[in-house]
Amino acid sequence: MAASARSFRELSLLLALALCSALASSVDGETSRRFWIENDAFWKDGEQFQIVGGDVHYFRIIPEYWKDRLLRAKALGLNTIQTYVPWNLHEPEPRSWEFRGFADIESYLKLAHELEMLVMLRVGPYICGEWDLGGFPPWLLTIEPALKLRSSDSAYLSLVERWWSVLLPKVAPLLYSNGGPIIMVQIENEFGSFGNDKRYLHNLVLLARRYLGNDVILYTTDGGTIGTLKNGSIPQDDVFAAVDFSTGDNPWPIFRLQKQYNFPGKSAPLTAEFYTGWLTHWGESIATTDARSTAKALKDILCRNGSAVLYMAHGGTNFGFYNGANTGQDESEYKADLTSYDYDAPIKEHGDVQNPKYKALRRVIHECTGTPLRPLPANIERGNYGLVKLQKVASLFDILDKICDPPKVAVSEQPLSMELSGQMFGFLLYFSEYQGIGPYNILSIPKVHDRAQVFVSCSLDGVRNRRYAGTIERWSNKPLQIPSLSCSSNTSLYILVENMGRVNYGQYIFDQKGILSSVEMDGITLRHWKMYPLSFDALGVLSKFQPIQQITNARNNKVPIRGDAQNKLRASSFYRNGPEFYEGHFHIDSDSEVKDTFISFRGWNKGVAFVNNFNIGRFWPAMGPQCALYVPAPILRAGDNVVVIFEQHGPNPEHTINLVEDPDFTCGPNKRKGWMECIYIVQGEVLN
Repeated sequence: MAASARSFRELSLLLALALCSALASSVDGETSRRFWIENDAFWKDGEQFQIVGGDVHYFRIIPEYWKDRLLRAKALGLNTIQTYVPWNLHEPEPRSWEFRGFADIESYLKLAHELEMLVMLRVGPYICGEWDLGGFPPWLLTIEPALKLRSSDSAYLSLVERWWSVLLPKVAPLLYSNGGPIIMVQIENEFGSFGNDKRYLHNLVLLARRYLGNDVILYTTDGGTIGTLKNGSIPQDDVFAAVDFSTGDNPWPIFRLQKQYNFPGKSAPLTAEFYTGWLTHWGESIATTDARSTAKALKDILCRNGSAVLYMAHGGTNFGFYNGANTGQDESEYKADLTSYDYDAPIKEHGDVQNPKYKALRRVIHECTGTPLRPLPANIERGNYGLVKLQKVASLFDILDKICDPPKVAVSEQPLSMELSGQMFGFLLYFSEYQGIGPYNILSIPKVHDRAQVFVSCSLDGVRNRRYAGTIERWSNKPLQIPSLSCSSNTSLYILVENMGRVNYGQYIFDQKGILSSVEMDGITLRHWKMYPLSFDALGVLSKFQPIQQITNARNNKVPIRGDAQNKLRASSFYRNGPEFYEGHFHIDSDSEVKDTFISFRGWNKGVAFVNNFNIGRFWPAMGPQCALYVPAPILRAGDNVVVIFEQHGPNPEHTINLVEDPDFTCGPNKRKGWMECIYIVQGEVLN
């Protein structure tokens, strides 16, 4: 009996082992799956493999277009998609997790798998990516004592662990060895350009291995120099070191340098960011790169069996308030990124592939890898819906009670940062009072992030009869001279501060927003502040007007310039124009007529636009170069469509926007000037 029982147990064990072996070698009917590095090459399922990848970020594309953009990337000849994972999108508030809509990363990864594309996943926790705060949630900036971001600070690492304990179990089933598309997982991003805290990187590796196991390739990406690779690589933790470098640099000396920071035989030549274009800040000319030279540089890598990931294959859009920013040697040298993240990539912001760069890169990929040329995808149809008349709905000050929840108003002796006021994005209105003495007073705000519009009124008038006094900007901070209002009581001071996007790269990444210093009037510190957080979620409660007339577009129709307009503006509204809301409607006849479009804001100043309650981003044609914001068709609908504009300074004099077919990056003081652009510049000179 005992022998029989023992035989039964042995048989059961053999069956269990056989079952485990079967499961290991077959996932959903597929044969054994393995991706690894050997003999300085990538290998997949027993065959040498060349990564021809491209960054396509799910969070910069409306989900309805994920499949379209991935198919365009595949038709380019790519076999791999690389994407960041922005922590701030998925944990907008502590322990509040978001994985729906734009944040539905699991659906995106599964879609890539369905389309037979592999994935390189960049889980951060820092991502850079011209994304607000480099992907960090801004509530991290409220913690005391202050966190040391991107370091082995235990308080910071505990929050990373909490985040990854949610994220990584979601992606683990999608690893290549588990039957999914993920072949490699990147930790951190270009850390060698920031610091050399190896303990920090080691802790990230331990966390990643805890949830992902030991089979997946972990990798770092750093600039192709001795200093950056020395600081950012960790081969002792069995982490593959990839490189990036300027397009056009000779790649092979850099790949030889890469070998010094990987174990022998473990250094497959890979540039994880082959730059197809570049980013653009407000106030710059749009960045472009030559298609022929870009293709030649890629050929130098691929035709010698190197691997490359195009950054970007498709850039997409910084919808809402998620754009990042950069600084120079000083944190006041601040430059915010555009709403568009077109990046001059081969797949344009709106999906266009009928362009020289896409065709040139596609030919090179085919020539070097033998990948069959897939049919060139057709461009998505775009609609020219014409001019739309807008009507002023309300001044910001008239509806402050509707877009600011009274319980959320903060009160403090000194101004609080936006983050400490609970306002993570957008705008915060500061209020205090002072005694106006003499013909004018001098306002000084030594540190404001990023842009402050100043208004004054007599306190007995409340927000009525407020006057616009000028603007103080982070990058050109100067004291502001405010004319006396001759009030019989105190003077009310309103300061509307815009967070234009947090720094995402460099030493000044701990980028708090709002007023970050004392505020002085004639050298006296002002006290007793109220902070009003503005919520644009409540735009639906604005007063309703009858539908606005849509004007038929004549293609060459221009907004007329009235000869006396400048004098009228100076006389009647120079000190009165404040932030205002405008609303317009346009009608689309049928579902078949719903198409992508662009809203041209030429002639407007600066603000934020919403289409059918969707925040399509910031516009600033007065600064340029971006004139028009992209509106994907899934945001629109057959029937009535509503556009709401929050204009911070002054509207197009005709109160019109133009819904056009094509992007436009020709605005700004050094480009073709609209009438209001010229006025804005004049105002700035007068006030500063």
